[in-house]
Amino acid sequence: MSRCMSRRAPTAVLFLLLAGCTVGPNYRKPQITPPQAFRNAGAEPESAASLADLPWWDVFKDPVLQKLIRTGLERNYDVRIAAEQIIAARAQVALSRSSQLPQVTLNPSYTGGKTGTAIPNVNTNLESLTADLSYALDLFGGLRRATEASKAALLATEEARRTVMVTLVSEIGSDYYQLLALDLQLEIARQTVVSQTNSVTLTKSRADYGVATNADWLQARQVLDAANAQIPELQRQIARMEDAIGILMGNYPGVVPRGAVLTSQQTPPVVPVGIASGLIDRRPDIRRAEKLLIEYNADIGVARAQFFPQISLTASAGRSLALTSLLDSQVSIWTYAASLTQPIFEGGKLRANLHIAESQQRQALLTYIQTVQKAFGDVSDSLVDVQKYKEVRLRDDEYVHDLDESVRLANMRYNGGVTTYLEVLQAQQSLFAEQLTLAQSRGNEFQSVVQLYRALGGGWQQ
Repeated sequence: MSRCMSRRAPTAVLFLLLAGCTVGPNYRKPQITPPQAFRNAGAEPESAASLADLPWWDVFKDPVLQKLIRTGLERNYDVRIAAEQIIAARAQVALSRSSQLPQVTLNPSYTGGKTGTAIPNVNTNLESLTADLSYALDLFGGLRRATEASKAALLATEEARRTVMVTLVSEIGSDYYQLLALDLQLEIARQTVVSQTNSVTLTKSRADYGVATNADWLQARQVLDAANAQIPELQRQIARMEDAIGILMGNYPGVVPRGAVLTSQQTPPVVPVGIASGLIDRRPDIRRAEKLLIEYNADIGVARAQFFPQISLTASAGRSLALTSLLDSQVSIWTYAASLTQPIFEGGKLRANLHIAESQQRQALLTYIQTVQKAFGDVSDSLVDVQKYKEVRLRDDEYVHDLDESVRLANMRYNGGVTTYLEVLQAQQSLFAEQLTLAQSRGNEFQSVVQLYRALGGGWQQ
């Protein structure tokens, strides 16, 4: 029995050497316990459906905005750079995988000449063709770990591109709604200028006939002056916002087309935010962080494999054909060899490389956990923004309605001689300021839904 085992032992060892093993830790998904529910989600029932499951063209109903986003996804330079990075990452995978395959080279050669000797000159032509084969035995899995790392890097690059798309879609949508809010504020300022110009003209006529005072006329001009002062500032902000959208679209700065005005825009759909644990699989930045963790985990195996012997097999075969004026000869050549390299003393370089790889893996793990926590923070912030901006907009809407009524009553009291024009002025100033605030609140409400969509990981669907 023992003699049989001893005979089989070399065969078993040879089989294990040919099969090889893989050093380094195998990847295991980190055990993270996410919150049971999103903070600030309120009493929303738990549902597998999520706003992020909707494609962006179902979230943004404005056809003009949809066209802007499509143009951005096609032309934006960050998206195009990310696409090129994917191409490079795919090539890196092919490069890493090639190291696991035999390498064959063909070496044809031809030489010719004439020799002068005591006998008549002899013409000599020598043709040779050799083929070399080399193969590195991946006994300890270093090459396989390198391929594993490059594949993970490719997947991380693809997730990075999706992250760029999510950011681009949300930025164009957010900037577009901000642009519409500025347009609305500019329209309010211009309407105020028209109405106050008429009011100033009427007050001036009343002062000329002694029904009003010059003080009334000067006070009437204050609201007009305030509205006129707002117009160039709003135009400045509009131009800058248009430039920002143009750059996001991959264009030079220019005029940005608009669809419906902000007050006529269809509110983005309100659907459940989804199960909290689903955020980890949906957000591309979290998925990228995990792929990077896989890459650095595989790099540990690459570093550990350097401690073990490196075995290479080489073989060469060929034929030489000598043609002379006196004699033809043909010679076949073949050789084979095996080489082994074992590190003995390298000044601590291999151990330092291993420590670097292990540290990078720990950093990637911490980055992954941090990315998950930040994602939940983004959703929590966006949820409270959606809720509170809506409440603010409703309160501002009521306030504008009340102020509009105050202006109407103040004008009636002034025309009836019950009060001075100061009361009218104060009411008009308050109304104008609150109308501008309401326009901004409407924009904030739309932008908050866009940011929630982004925080949930929506927007990278093709």
